[in-house]
Amino acid sequence: MKLEGSCHCGAVAFSLDSAHPYPYQRCYCSICRKTQGGGGYAINLGGDARSLHVKGRKHISIYHARMKEKGDSRAHASTAERHFCNQCGTALWLFSPEWPDLIHPFASAIDTPLPVPPEHTHLLLDSKAPWVEVDAKPGDKQFQGYPEESIAQWHERLGLVTPR
Repeated sequence: MKLEGSCHCGAVAFSLDSAHPYPYQRCYCSICRKTQGGGGYAINLGGDARSLHVKGRKHISIYHARMKEKGDSRAHASTAERHFCNQCGTALWLFSPEWPDLIHPFASAIDTPLPVPPEHTHLLLDSKAPWVEVDAKPGDKQFQGYPEESIAQWHERLGLVTPR
């Protein structure tokens, strides 16, 4: 499925192909919540990095989250790159060099109508803000940390892989 996205002010527009476009994964980590998730979580999609086309690249800035491991007194910069519009602040996508074939656009930046997922995965609940109520429906899965099932595996398990 071809996904098209943009920032709020229109300075950045992008497109990419995705075989995994269902917005099912709700991440409650403090990074996603504070940089993108107004409802207390963010929704990441999966897309093919080679297919990414960007207009307005000069208006994109990159944020490397500060990570602090348990027991460490100092924080270090994450290798993951959170791309956002430097004009309006819209979070656009995440790229991690650990998975160079993937781009993870934020569902909130996608303009293409997305399919409604039959279930949701709520992850990193151990980082959830106290004011956030998890709206889990029957069939939803909940994890204190990361689930073992990837975005691609979730789509495959449910027979929801779409042609690119």
